Amino acid sequence: MPAADTTTSARTESRPLTAERPAASGSATYLGWLFALAIAAAAFNLRPVVTSLGPLLDQVRDDLGMNPTLAGLLTAVPSLCFGLFGFAAPAMARRIGPIAVITAGMGAITAGVLARSFAGGTAVFLLLTALALAGVAVSNVLIPVVIKRYFPEKVGPMIGLYSMALSAGTSLAAAVTVPLTSAFHGDWRYGLGSWAALGALALVLWLPVLIAKRERGERAGGTAAAARLPITRSRTAWALACFFGLQATGAYVVMGWLPKIFQDAGIDKGTSGVLLAVTMVIGVPVSFVLPNLAARRGDQRLFVVVLASFGIAGYAGLALAPAGAPWVWAVLVGLSNCAFPLVLTMIGLRARTAGGVAQLSAFAQGVGYLISIPGPILIGRIYQVTGEWYGPLGFLALLLVPQMLFGLRAARARHIEDEAVHPAERAAA
Repeated sequence: MPAADTTTSARTESRPLTAERPAASGSATYLGWLFALAIAAAAFNLRPVVTSLGPLLDQVRDDLGMNPTLAGLLTAVPSLCFGLFGFAAPAMARRIGPIAVITAGMGAITAGVLARSFAGGTAVFLLLTALALAGVAVSNVLIPVVIKRYFPEKVGPMIGLYSMALSAGTSLAAAVTVPLTSAFHGDWRYGLGSWAALGALALVLWLPVLIAKRERGERAGGTAAAARLPITRSRTAWALACFFGLQATGAYVVMGWLPKIFQDAGIDKGTSGVLLAVTMVIGVPVSFVLPNLAARRGDQRLFVVVLASFGIAGYAGLALAPAGAPWVWAVLVGLSNCAFPLVLTMIGLRARTAGGVAQLSAFAQGVGYLISIPGPILIGRIYQVTGEWYGPLGFLALLLVPQMLFGLRAARARHIEDEAVHPAERAAA
């Protein structure tokens, strides 16, 4: 594509939300606020399907007849669904538009969370969990795309809002699920199913955005151009995918197993849920501030090293003295998990256009989540064999070393469009 055409395409993709209808600036401003609120509501629903399960895992396991290895598989299901459905998200967005896909994703989350709570067996429970996670997966990939497209001058703050709401939903589900279940006379089915109400609220917010925007597939913003980009030629894209996968491994092990780690150390179920909530809630302010700081720098290598160091210290504390300073370990692990908003920010910064972000987001998250699949299963298996947490936690600490190395490569100021070019374009240059 000639340089002039590329510039024109980039300007078209980067048109902000409030600039689409100058004659109706008041309604455009209102729609902009509604859009931002809808993004926050969607983000709030992207983790309760997982973190609400952690504090109740033993109860669900006993009721459905799961062994520890199968429970480890359950903690790996999010990564599998995020990888498989994440790859499909750009193609779906090209057909009906990313806003329509995210709206459908909110519907899938609502239906899956509600229906799985009344599953009669493990297979049905896993299937309905996968339905909810499919909605999470496509939203994971496409929310950064709509931020890049409709808020091109506010990528850092909007990613911060997205990450903060995601952390808030994660921590609230971890903290409230046990008391909520107690309010339902200890019935985990009602405790888990009640989170469908938040999904329904997000769906209600996305419907007017969908109607107002009236996206039309290919016309919805440049993803066709991104589909022609040979992203596998980009070393930055591969580094982002590996960094994403390794941080996701740690995050989903923590969400699935941290309450069990504390309970095995003699901490009661309610407190272990609150400790998981602390791990997540620490990410609320950090997730808002970190993307803004990261977006202002040419590279983000300093943040990569600092976050990995927190994780190594936190896992060491959990292995050696889990009940000695549980609140400290929870905070350190929570800070380490803030690699998630960091990698989301880098995805938005490593591509020049919304179409490029769409492909990079799908690739980094799709490959990344597939990379993370074995981790939770292996953790469950090691724990089943040894009956102790030294081995699993040591394994997580070791994973932070390659995570840091890939993160250092991904954090360098590069654009995938400069690395992932067609051979003919390289020859012409």
